[in-house]
Amino acid sequence: MTRRGLLAAGAALLASPALAQVAPRGCRGPIYLTIDTGWSREAEAIAAVLRRHAVTATLFIADEPTFRGDTSLSDSWAPFWRARVAEGHSFASHTWRHWYFAGDPGPGRTTFRSRRGEGQVVLDQAGMCAELQRPVDALRRFSPEARVLPLWRAPGGITTPNAVALAAQCGLRHQGWTRNGFLGDELDSGAHPNAALLRRNLANIAPGEVLVMHWGVRSRREPFAAIFEDLVTGLLARGLCFEPLPTRGVA
Repeated sequence: MTRRGLLAAGAALLASPALAQVAPRGCRGPIYLTIDTGWSREAEAIAAVLRRHAVTATLFIADEPTFRGDTSLSDSWAPFWRARVAEGHSFASHTWRHWYFAGDPGPGRTTFRSRRGEGQVVLDQAGMCAELQRPVDALRRFSPEARVLPLWRAPGGITTPNAVALAAQCGLRHQGWTRNGFLGDELDSGAHPNAALLRRNLANIAPGEVLVMHWGVRSRREPFAAIFEDLVTGLLARGLCFEPLPTRGVA
């Protein structure tokens, strides 16, 4: 999709009253759960919790290796993504290759580098738009009706000035997470066991937080999914209401 097409899609979302978010009565304030692609070992278990508690999230998608030996946007994952679309989740780009931005070598260019030894490239305007659009195109093949927001997230949340500026020219705003929204599922479970993460998150998450987690993290020995339902029910019990990110994102 061209830059003009991306901007038009974003404008259409902004203009659609059907997508307005209304907090339920008695809600102390919204929180915004975002889920990045990852190893995906616990993906079905996490999705089941979301479904049981009618939680809608914003799913940032990239084509990452999974526990099955495939990648998260390969055809084998189409049924999973179709089910999430049917459940009403929103989507946004997390880049295609899930490499990392590693500096700006000159005006209008940014370095995009693999941490798995696959090399690096320098992205210009066209290259950046293509990198961000490709996961959306993959999702649209599986489910053309998916709601895709004009947002993106850099792997690791690591950006450069040029990466942010180039993405903005593609019609996309960068969306990170708030300080208390880092749920900790990437941390070493020996130093940060599930019980400690659950206590910390329930104590610290406040209205307006943008939360981040993954569909499973390969390196974590104690899967975060084991406490995910306790986290969701605990936050709901505090009167916090899960909502997808608004179209303009959350600062």
